[in-house]
Amino acid sequence: MPTAKREKWSKHFGTWYRKVLIEAGIADYRYPIKGCGVWMPYGFQIRKYGLQILRDLLDATGHNEVLFPLLIPETSLQKEAAHVKSFEAECFWITRGGLTPLDVKLALRPTSETVIGPMLKLWIRSHADLPLKLYQIVNVFRYETKATRPLIRVREVSTFKEAHTSHATLREAEEQIKEATRVYKQFFDELNVPYRISRRPEWDKFAGAMYTDGFDTVLPDGRTLQIGTVHNLGQNFSKAFDITYETENGQRENIWQTCYGISERWLAAVLSVHGDDNGAVLPPKIAPIQVIIIPIPHKEKSEEINNTCVNVCEKLKKSHIRARVDLREELTPGAKFFDWELKGVPIRVEIGPRDIEHSEVVVVRRDTFEKTTCKMDKLTDYLQLLMEKMAGEMREKARKWMKEHIHKAKSLEDVKQLLKKRAGIVEVSWCGETNCGLKMEEEINGKILGIPQDEKEKPSENCIVCGKEAKTVVRVAVAY
Repeated sequence: MPTAKREKWSKHFGTWYRKVLIEAGIADYRYPIKGCGVWMPYGFQIRKYGLQILRDLLDATGHNEVLFPLLIPETSLQKEAAHVKSFEAECFWITRGGLTPLDVKLALRPTSETVIGPMLKLWIRSHADLPLKLYQIVNVFRYETKATRPLIRVREVSTFKEAHTSHATLREAEEQIKEATRVYKQFFDELNVPYRISRRPEWDKFAGAMYTDGFDTVLPDGRTLQIGTVHNLGQNFSKAFDITYETENGQRENIWQTCYGISERWLAAVLSVHGDDNGAVLPPKIAPIQVIIIPIPHKEKSEEINNTCVNVCEKLKKSHIRARVDLREELTPGAKFFDWELKGVPIRVEIGPRDIEHSEVVVVRRDTFEKTTCKMDKLTDYLQLLMEKMAGEMREKARKWMKEHIHKAKSLEDVKQLLKKRAGIVEVSWCGETNCGLKMEEEINGKILGIPQDEKEKPSENCIVCGKEAKTVVRVAVAY
């Protein structure tokens, strides 16, 4: 990002976001197919550390990672009517193999319920095979006809974590929904990303599900971003694919299923929520470089300073701190500061001639730019504690910011004004009727996110659309 023009994070968010992705070396969406992008080396490392957190959480709760095919025969996709109707306009289709027309069209997976179904029918025989908890991290394809946005609205979702679980009873499936929600909450807490959980209205739930719970966060432009979903599929897919198991009584029953997904939107949320006018601000746990060491040159002591920086770096690495020294001679310290601030490196360590004389270093936090000094022999412990402190403070700052962007309204006009200002999430009273909900969305030019699942609150007013008794509080927003 050129020093002459730094885009304002809050005032020019869209431009800021694209600049940071490319110039910080995270992702480049200038590929000649709209909605498809390239993970650059630095971004791929961030992706790796973030996904490792997610893998650890899933593995610890008994999930097993698998890998299913990318291609879905049209005959499989058609087995669940509501599902295929929802995705028919979004599928990419393969109609020819080489020069030979295919007898059955093949879809590039938009999601994997119809990929997994035929295999579950083969694998699940009795109650002893249940529960079965699988997940995969793959790419999915959806023909996105709206304006595409890097990592947010794309045609190739290149980092789609989808979990699929099978159970003997509805009660067990409901318990799995609770576990999935806990896993996602832990994941976003680790990333210091705030969220609200809302049960999607009937017309916006996942096709073929009994219900859908969505995780949403608020971005700097006041729009909400769905960053995760959890679905109870009931028996819809198991009946469509005839997936049954033998009960302890010798009877055959259809299994109950859940699924839940997170895409690369998690990184879009991290960059957007924590960023500032200087660029990205990465939580220490997912930063490829947690500490960048910058030598402050001196004509007569440059070699000594550089050697000290290298020695400090090696000590930090031995303590499993991801550290690097910037020895580029063509750049001034100021230019180096600028570069690593843009990339969001959590901590900068500066070492100059005076620091060597006093056996200490200057430590600068990326999130607050607070400067402190630390003795070299205490640096490792100091940095480890500082990174923990930073993570906690970043989390609380983001939660506070989101809380300030949740409002209550008593009329459609109030909602319109708040959404026109891109104020964030607005909570209103609703009778629960579909007609009123659809009319509300049309009137406010926004979207119903759903009924709060993280906070149980009774409506204090009548329905803001029809004026009848309200049955619930519902969240609305302008959403990506």
